Amino acid sequence: MTTMTPTTPPTKGTLAPPGRRPRRERRAAELEARTRRVAGRLAEYSARPAEQVLCDLAATPAGLSHREAALRRERDGANTIAQERPARWYVQLAKAFWNPFILVLAVLVVVMYGQWLQVADTEPFDPKIAILGAMVLISAGLRFWQEYRSGAAATALRALVTTTTAVQRRAGRGRAPATVEVPMADVVTGDVVRLAAGDLVPADLRLLAAKDLMVSQAALSGESLPVAKDDTKLATDRGQDTTADPVEAGNLVLTGTSVTSGSAAGVVVATGSDTYLGSMAGALVGERPETGFDIGVRKVSFLLIRFMMVMVPVVFLINGLTKGDWAEAFTFAVAVAVGLTPEMLPMVVTTNLARGAVALSRRKVVVKQLNAIQNLGAMDVLCTDKTGTLTEDRIVLDRYLDVHGRPDTEVLELAYLNSHFQTGLRNLMDQAVIDRMHEAEEVVVDARFTLVDEIPFDFARRRMSVVLRRNDLDGPAAEHLLITKGAVEEVLDRCDRAVHAGDTVELTDALRDTVLRTAEDHARQGLRVLAVATRTLPATAPDGPTAPDGPGGPEGTPACYTVADEAGLTLIGFLAFLDPPKRDAAEALRALADNGVAVKVVTGDGELVAARVCEQVGIDPGTPVTGAGIDALDDLELLERARTATLFAKVNPVQKARIVRALQADGHTVGFLGDGINDAAALRDADVGISVDTAVDIAKESADIILLEKDLTVLGQGVLRGRLTFGNTIKYLKLTASSNFGNVFSVLAASAFIPFQPMLALQLLVQNLLYDISQLATPWDRMDADYLRTPRRWDARGIRRFMLVLGPTSSVFDITTFALMWYVFGANSEVHQALFQSGWFVEGLLTQTLVVHMLRTRRIPFVRSRAAWPVLVMTALVMAVGLWLPFSPVAGALGMQALPAAYFPWLAATLAAYCLLTQGVKGWYIRRFGEWL
Repeated sequence: MTTMTPTTPPTKGTLAPPGRRPRRERRAAELEARTRRVAGRLAEYSARPAEQVLCDLAATPAGLSHREAALRRERDGANTIAQERPARWYVQLAKAFWNPFILVLAVLVVVMYGQWLQVADTEPFDPKIAILGAMVLISAGLRFWQEYRSGAAATALRALVTTTTAVQRRAGRGRAPATVEVPMADVVTGDVVRLAAGDLVPADLRLLAAKDLMVSQAALSGESLPVAKDDTKLATDRGQDTTADPVEAGNLVLTGTSVTSGSAAGVVVATGSDTYLGSMAGALVGERPETGFDIGVRKVSFLLIRFMMVMVPVVFLINGLTKGDWAEAFTFAVAVAVGLTPEMLPMVVTTNLARGAVALSRRKVVVKQLNAIQNLGAMDVLCTDKTGTLTEDRIVLDRYLDVHGRPDTEVLELAYLNSHFQTGLRNLMDQAVIDRMHEAEEVVVDARFTLVDEIPFDFARRRMSVVLRRNDLDGPAAEHLLITKGAVEEVLDRCDRAVHAGDTVELTDALRDTVLRTAEDHARQGLRVLAVATRTLPATAPDGPTAPDGPGGPEGTPACYTVADEAGLTLIGFLAFLDPPKRDAAEALRALADNGVAVKVVTGDGELVAARVCEQVGIDPGTPVTGAGIDALDDLELLERARTATLFAKVNPVQKARIVRALQADGHTVGFLGDGINDAAALRDADVGISVDTAVDIAKESADIILLEKDLTVLGQGVLRGRLTFGNTIKYLKLTASSNFGNVFSVLAASAFIPFQPMLALQLLVQNLLYDISQLATPWDRMDADYLRTPRRWDARGIRRFMLVLGPTSSVFDITTFALMWYVFGANSEVHQALFQSGWFVEGLLTQTLVVHMLRTRRIPFVRSRAAWPVLVMTALVMAVGLWLPFSPVAGALGMQALPAAYFPWLAATLAAYCLLTQGVKGWYIRRFGEWL
């Protein structure tokens, strides 16, 4: 059984990533304290006698009256778990504007509008205000629309069904109790709940009566097989020894689990947020921790804003001092601020993410948080559960063996007879045995045997038996065949003989040791092992009761076989079961490894089972780290272990979250794939939380991405899509930042030596707007295959370096254009400033747009790497518009004039030289710094 006890990790050596520590530690402490408090209260209920528990809850075995239940419902509230509600549309809209670049533009709009108001009586409306306002609205509006639609799609995943449960209620005092179906939300403390196979457990229950109860606790503990609960009777129940872990208590069943077989009645001891599940959910609602994406964007944003706050005052002072017109200098400085602001970054990012979300939706992936797509691309460590991800989440019969571990079909045949003829509810292993047989063989078996009697399974014996009669051609056989299947130790204790090399021999101590070693060897391989034994009995029992002809068999057959008949058995062999690995798991893991993602298995299952699965899918389990071992480590020691370990077994929710935080503190971008209640804390702490649509609600709410199929192959495709999204985003940011810096660098040079404005503020805004329009196609661009092989993350220093190196490269040709217009075309006075400004406008826009193709790849553009057709079309269109504007009807309004024909050969030479220089600088940059985008 997986230990779920929340324990306090050592406080020494605490380590967390910068910017995350207080919030992460506070949430972890809150989760731990709340869960431990609830676990302690449940443990007390487990330790008390059942009658004392009923007394403490003011309840009776017959259940509550309808009136009392209504009063408790009103007092305690609905039996629901705390859930995170999606933000209202107007809150989402406000958050869409909460972006550093959008806020900068909004401030500039307000400043320029205020400046225009002062002269509104004499001056027409400034079109620059409308241009900036449009940029703000388009960027924020698109982001709001995409995130609102994504949130609505995620909400639609919740099933709109009402689940009920069977509760024992009384109409009034002295009235007989009746079992009624009530919505789970209306279950209250003190209710007596009836459970049967297939039922969901509606609240935390203390069992009052139970028979052969098997409960699936995978959502809480991570164990794939159902767990047996104690057979309980109210009259004899004296409670259990105190256990710190309510999941392990044999007389408790908890919210979030389900009944696979058997029946029970239990009294509700906790509902809603007071349940064990609710204690975990309550600490997970609220603001999410910052992810690697959030931190990276913030660092890059403030890098560019700091740069702008330095450059804009310098431009303002130089223009004011050299030109003497401070109002015009202010307007020009505002235009430079706009030019330095990658105002389309929010829109480009959102469009990139939205395209990624649409592409992933075609692969049955729902993206709840758009930012998670880029985190997926940056992910270099994936922590995943074993069950259902690496394995098929079903039990199969892997092998059937004789007492020495050799394959033996007789063991399968006898096991099939046992499973086929039992009349009780078959468990997963019975079904696995039946599934292993062919249909033709089933027909033959049905014809050859008839069921005489059975000795049902119980949890004290841990075995069950069927008694069969052979149907011979000349009538019923004179003997009955008893077939027993069950736990190795319990079956072996009832055996005195074994089949050895085809002969039945005495089960000596030496042979018994050999048999036990065989079973233990397979158990150490992570297999669930059962034993199969038989006994031949006479068809009549002179010393026992007999039955007349009828359903029990012909006259002379025993009326009933008992547990006493399970003696003197002959051991035939063993059955070995497992949850098989998925066929494509190994290939998917290799693909992730090839793309730079290390996979670490974090499971609540035992280390033997988990290690075997890891080996089967190509993961070296190394030395597994267990939950108990994690509790003995401080955060620094855990960081060191997490760095090398690939398998963490028998871990609880708090330990899973600690593993995620340790990996993040080591500089990794961590993804977590899980679907259980015990995964919720880790899903929330991870940079990208991934769940599946069949997961429990709390896991889906904690996740950023929901897979409609639990498939690592789909996840690998998502990683590549995330890197493509990130690549196109960083491409826009680096190209825009370096180009804008080059323009400002050129403006500073021109402002210092030219007696007029090198470009009007309106022209600068139009140029910036046209360039931004050309970049709207960036989300549709492709990335080189070698770029997608490596995890990618935000790097503010890399962006600054790129901007400082590539920006001045463009300034070289801006300065040559200044010289060209000044000396060759005589635009060297205010009278001819329109010609000067038109010449630089066209050269600046064309080089700025053309360089997109030069810088978008580390390869030779157009030859070894070509942009996607939307980028080609959009950049060509914008360049054509730039060439047309000086000759257009709006040229006068923009302060431009037609350029002479002699200008264009010079322009072509400038563009060619610019491409050659840029390619050379690119090669040097890659050799010097080992990276590009």
